[in-house]
Amino acid sequence: MPKLYFSPGACSLSPHIVLSEIGEKFETEKVDLKTKKTAKGEDFLKVNPKGQVPTLITDEGQILTEGVAIVQYLADQHPEKNLLPKTETWERYKAIEWLNYISTEIHKGMGLLFAADRMVTQPQGNEELKKSAKEGMNKKFDYLSEHLKKNQFVLGNQFSAADAYLFTLLGWHQFLKIDLTKYPILMGYMEKIKSRPAVQATLKAEA
Repeated sequence: MPKLYFSPGACSLSPHIVLSEIGEKFETEKVDLKTKKTAKGEDFLKVNPKGQVPTLITDEGQILTEGVAIVQYLADQHPEKNLLPKTETWERYKAIEWLNYISTEIHKGMGLLFAADRMVTQPQGNEELKKSAKEGMNKKFDYLSEHLKKNQFVLGNQFSAADAYLFTLLGWHQFLKIDLTKYPILMGYMEKIKSRPAVQATLKAEA
């Protein structure tokens, strides 16, 4: 049975959703990212020296880190769930393109806003950094809105692992004081993903 180490509100919500969508049994263990201790009091750094979630232990006892790698692994273990296109197809490469865009542009951009207080100690510089970062994110939200105006989901007309990832990151707007109401298409998209039974179950489990 696979085991996922997660932290509520972190990007580990993405593979947690994917596991719920697959519908097979799995274990989870919460991690305190400040103390690097698991809910059982174990040293998380012994599991993942990076000290970051998500971290997956496979059925074979192998350890896999990094969300984009984990969701691809999980999707490929259960191809019948159609959470990603088949490997070595054009559609799969487009899916990888999207997963990388979400990771390097959306995740990185929003992560900068979380880290701003640690990066710039002077209040004026801090606010300038946040303003600049939010302006950069607005352009990306415009791009996402245009894409989702034409597509029900990130990869077209079917929910995929890419949606689990994007939904996770867009949900951070409430913590970062980003007004997504200016993007009704994104708000509607989030509600659509949130209404899925597997997503509801995951949110409840992490609460």
